[in-house]
Amino acid sequence: MRPKTRPRRRGIRIAVWSLVAAVLVAAGLAGTVLWQHSYDLDERRVTIRHGGHVLNAVLAVPRDGRERHGLVVYVHGDGPVDATHDDGYRPIWEANAAAGYASLSWDKPGVAGAPGNWLDQSMDDRADEVAAAIAWARARPDVDGDRIGLWGASQAGWVLPKVAARTPVGFVVAVSPAIDWLRQGRYNLLAELRADGASPARIEAETARSDTVRALLARHAGFEEYVAAMGGDAHGMTADRWGFVSRNHTADATRDLPALRGVPVLLVLAGQDTNVDTADTERGYREALDAGGALTVEHYPDAAHSLVKRSVERSDLRLALTALFSPRSLFADGFLDGQRRFLDRSGRAPVQGRALSSR
Repeated sequence: MRPKTRPRRRGIRIAVWSLVAAVLVAAGLAGTVLWQHSYDLDERRVTIRHGGHVLNAVLAVPRDGRERHGLVVYVHGDGPVDATHDDGYRPIWEANAAAGYASLSWDKPGVAGAPGNWLDQSMDDRADEVAAAIAWARARPDVDGDRIGLWGASQAGWVLPKVAARTPVGFVVAVSPAIDWLRQGRYNLLAELRADGASPARIEAETARSDTVRALLARHAGFEEYVAAMGGDAHGMTADRWGFVSRNHTADATRDLPALRGVPVLLVLAGQDTNVDTADTERGYREALDAGGALTVEHYPDAAHSLVKRSVERSDLRLALTALFSPRSLFADGFLDGQRRFLDRSGRAPVQGRALSSR
């Protein structure tokens, strides 16, 4: 009697072809990820020296064959941000490259092995750092010194006009900037409480705690006094962070925005921003800059503070999958094209004041 081998062989064939199919799918997915994270630019690691400090930077250059390019210098928002912002800047750098601009960004002090501690900085320190980076760039033969501008998000709103007061800049892109530190903090607190569905009693308690913190800051209280006032619970605050807030809590862009008069400014505002009161920001920028005719305002109704689509940001899974498989589509529709168009205009002629709504 012959052994029954056919079913066994058939099972082996099915297993083999299933494995082959799985490998092909995995290879296809890997290829998709690699393709999606391949940007039309070349990145170079560079070192910038500033007053005894070292900035570990990335210079992203267009692949257009030109020997000289304009330059967009990046000013980070709050937090321990590295040069690429965990790769989040790269789609924006690609949009810059499409307009013929290189991009320059660096690890904050103390981030990704960079020397120093960003929490030791004031907004003036940060502005000095950016001005030094611009001076470094102007000395390079591959940078067009007449076409250097700034791109900054969130906390950078207190840095950008200070830089413009120190050194000439050709343009500014301000993404979700705030005007007044304390007003921004209160707006953020209440917006997040409302988003959480907080009860009136909780809102009252959190507001009272915030008022206590403000009183401590006003009298220059130390970290130990802060912890004692909070009943021994630091609420995530560290001594370094308390020092940073103490140095910067009086920041108010109103005093510095006049330095941007006559400079083409693109103000980018998100419609779902729980960090910054965009109406307050737009009002402040218009009061300071509209008369010069160089302010452009773009609204993105469906965007969160980071200009990522709010629908994407709400889901950790969707955010992770989009970042992996389609990083350019993280951002609100039209945002990347809006950056490119603004740079394209800024490189050719003065920008006329206007208010745009991108949908």
